[in-house]
Amino acid sequence: MASGFGAFGGRGRCFPLWSDFVDCARDATQPMQCAAQTEDYLECLHHVKQGRRDRAIEAERKKQAANPPTHAAAAPPAH
Repeated sequence: MASGFGAFGGRGRCFPLWSDFVDCARDATQPMQCAAQTEDYLECLHHVKQGRRDRAIEAERKKQAANPPTHAAAAPPAH
């Protein structure tokens, strides 16, 4: 990934984020100055936050399906 080449040729999807990280790391005096770039690059590679969000959404859907509302939503008026 860091080479810039994607799996099917061309530019890798995370290469721009890697470049941002490298630019930051080159200019930083402390590693924590690049925490945001590191987080963005790792999220692009591993999708940890997206997976966590997807699981939370699915859990909420299951919760709502198991406990349907007791009152039906009012239907919009017909035109």
